[in-house]
Amino acid sequence: MAPKELKELKTQLQELLNRGFIWPSVSPWGAPVLFVKKKDGTMRMCIDYRQLNKLTIKNRYPLPRIDDLFDQFRGAAVFSKIDLRSGYYQLKVKDVDVPKTAFRTRYGHYEFLVMSFGLTNAPAAFMDMMNRVFHEYLDKFVVVFIDDILVYSRTEEEHEEHLRIVLQALLENQLYAKLSKCEFWLREVVFLGHVVSAEGIRVDPQKIEAVMSWKVPKSVHEVRSFLGLAGYYRRFVDGFSKIAASLTKLLQKDVKYEWTEARQQAFEKLKAALTQAPILIQPESGKEFVVYSDASYVGLGCVLMQEGKVVAYASRQLKVHERKYPTHDIELAAVVFALKIWRHYLYGEKCTVYTDHKSLRCLMSQKELNLRQRRWLELLKDYDLTIEYHPGKANVVANALSRKVAVELRAMFASLSISQDGGLVAELQVKPSLVQLIKDKQLLDDSLVSHVQDIAEGRPSDFCFNDDGVLCFGSRIVVPADAELRRAILTEGHSSPFAMHPGSTKMYRDLRDEYYWVGLKKDVAEFVSKCLVCQRVKAEHQFPSGLLQPLKIPEWKWERVTMDFVSGLPFSPSKKNSVWVIVDRLTKCAHFLPVHTTFSLDRLVELYIAEIVRLHGVPKSIVSDRDPRFTSRFWQCLHQALGTRLHFSTSYHPQSDGQSERVIQILEDMLRCCVIEFQGSWEKHLPLVEFAYNNSYQASIQMAPYEALYGRKCRTPLCWAETGQKLVSMPDLLKGTTEKVKLICERLKAASDRQKSYADLKRKEIEYAVGDRVFLKVSPWKKVMRFGRKGKLSPRYIGPYEVVERVGPVAYRLRLPQELEKIHDVFHVSMLRRYRSDPSHVMPVEEVVLNPDLTYDEEPVKVLDSDSKVLRGKTIELVKVLWKHRGVEEASWERKEDMLKQFPYLFPSGKFRGRNFLRGGEL
Repeated sequence: MAPKELKELKTQLQELLNRGFIWPSVSPWGAPVLFVKKKDGTMRMCIDYRQLNKLTIKNRYPLPRIDDLFDQFRGAAVFSKIDLRSGYYQLKVKDVDVPKTAFRTRYGHYEFLVMSFGLTNAPAAFMDMMNRVFHEYLDKFVVVFIDDILVYSRTEEEHEEHLRIVLQALLENQLYAKLSKCEFWLREVVFLGHVVSAEGIRVDPQKIEAVMSWKVPKSVHEVRSFLGLAGYYRRFVDGFSKIAASLTKLLQKDVKYEWTEARQQAFEKLKAALTQAPILIQPESGKEFVVYSDASYVGLGCVLMQEGKVVAYASRQLKVHERKYPTHDIELAAVVFALKIWRHYLYGEKCTVYTDHKSLRCLMSQKELNLRQRRWLELLKDYDLTIEYHPGKANVVANALSRKVAVELRAMFASLSISQDGGLVAELQVKPSLVQLIKDKQLLDDSLVSHVQDIAEGRPSDFCFNDDGVLCFGSRIVVPADAELRRAILTEGHSSPFAMHPGSTKMYRDLRDEYYWVGLKKDVAEFVSKCLVCQRVKAEHQFPSGLLQPLKIPEWKWERVTMDFVSGLPFSPSKKNSVWVIVDRLTKCAHFLPVHTTFSLDRLVELYIAEIVRLHGVPKSIVSDRDPRFTSRFWQCLHQALGTRLHFSTSYHPQSDGQSERVIQILEDMLRCCVIEFQGSWEKHLPLVEFAYNNSYQASIQMAPYEALYGRKCRTPLCWAETGQKLVSMPDLLKGTTEKVKLICERLKAASDRQKSYADLKRKEIEYAVGDRVFLKVSPWKKVMRFGRKGKLSPRYIGPYEVVERVGPVAYRLRLPQELEKIHDVFHVSMLRRYRSDPSHVMPVEEVVLNPDLTYDEEPVKVLDSDSKVLRGKTIELVKVLWKHRGVEEASWERKEDMLKQFPYLFPSGKFRGRNFLRGGEL
């Protein structure tokens, strides 16, 4: 922060402490602080709660529409405006939520006891409170918008009584107003960017001044900002879209930005039109309305009038399918459009609709109607209206509105202007404000003084001033050496809704076209590398971490073995559905034992002793994964008694036991071939599969496993020509076996070295120190198949967690939280990603509950809707399911049959009654 901002920060912190709004905090939460300049030049302290807001369940309490608020002023002639003193600070925060409001500053860590600005639910919560306070007076003589209260009356006598009631309500509810910002007994009042009086509503002159002072746009972004501000008052401008058509075209995709003379004229004409905007009257109930409508194959246009005065203008462009309508239907569509958009004015009131299409006069008595016309006719019958013919030449206004390329009419929601009347202007002028801030900071940067002097004295320089007086390097704005300013630009270029977290290369290329400072590329790379969201969700595109670490080569046969299970096989006649694979690491000889997944450990131990110990003795060590059967206390105690050491792979890294994984792959392929070629159960073929595997050549030892185990391959029908006997003496046999073991060890060493050299070419070595913090890779797993979605929007990493110990060359032990206590805390380095810390990071509370296998289930919360689809003559019932940890926009359609079977609690009555059921309440 600048020295001026630090001084203001200290002052405001002390004031908040003195008033009891904040107190010192030890909360794990912490949001950064920044300052925004107010209209009067003072500084407002703002808390950046964006990370907290992402985790907050949104309060959907509706804010009123500006149109609806203005409609209440019909006939009002006297106004008073009351502005609450620091309105949000008059609402307390629940004790349990106070730590979440914490913010960090240079002078300490504090938290709010009252509602702070910047919290996502603050406007809705405050609006709810104000509506409760003035509930019985709303739409009678009080209008409330957040902390702005407007009292309106027809006469001064009524106004006196209304004021007394409102002030008494504030007193009873201990709500305090700021006298300096209140205005009483006014004949006209500025409210939400408009001037309201007995005559009607007109544009606020200050807003017109903002439009008139707008410099010529130099980018699509600036054109969009200008049209956004001007479009807010489009209801006052006749033919707004026609005037703005050439500017609007610049907003279309793939249209090159080119500022022509025609666009300059449209820009000036639009500013002039706003200065001459008429006063729109507030319509009175009980008086007849007049609607002029017209249509063309470009768009629809209409004007609402009462007693010869304009109430509002409206228009929209035709949709693609509407352009295929016949002329009669398009003209009727214009009438329907007017009735829909002004329903709150016209419903229950007498109105006359003028159109330049004669045949519409006979619509009510027309006998042959298509389905579309019948549907629209039902809508027309809800209104007390008559349709009259008006020639196109006389229907000038509606005609002009329809013959233009219109931007879709925007609903003017109050959320555009939340904190104060000028909020909208501030939002739409984000970029000009940033440029002005850069301009001010340039004057304080000593490193730029020499360049300014060169320009002033006319010396050749790569630097220059643009039309706004901002120092530029070529065409790029020079950003001074101000850390906060540069961070604001980087944040906008990376985290804003218009950027969506690009990589460092893309972000740098986007920023370098607009801004310049020394070290921009380095700053962008560092900023992106520290982005918390990117660290949690983006996939690694580099070589995997951790060099290959081969297991030690055994010294003798069946001293060191590996084992694993192949599960998920079809049931055999003897009710077996798995194969227990046990492999000797020296000879590669394997045994395939058919088992059932429910076999007890006692039964597995009996099988192990009968098939392995009986034939090969007790091994020195066993390598396996972390199957619950292998990690059980019984299994470990058994092998401790036998003198066998158990080695387990790191968590969720099957490559640790690559031998078993490869043998399992070969086994599955051989079983598939047998079942296809010879038919019958897989268990029937398993003995011959084991023989074929052990009697086949293995590349790593350059011989068959049986040859390595017994000194020669076993005889098969292929060896029918081998006859006779060969006598071998015991010393020769012993010598040959010893030499063969030595030869196998040498071949295994060569194969291992070769495999490591190839593997390490596509791996990178990475090390973590004790105390480092790392993210942990996870994967989603759903209990049902969701149509087209398999957890693609779920985070790839969770954490960060602290490294507490290095276990071997490529494994680390992490300090996991209590909810992950069932997960083994040692992980291979490829499962980890280094956490790059930043003071702005606010660690979110983990929403995902992990299973022991580092996956997580996404469970349905409730059924939102139902439907049915016909596929090949069969009706399939579907339900729309809302999932846990997912918003409504990610709800998916699932088969009702599957959901009813797996999640019967979603259907408490046994059947789902569809759309009408939901209208009565939630499931």
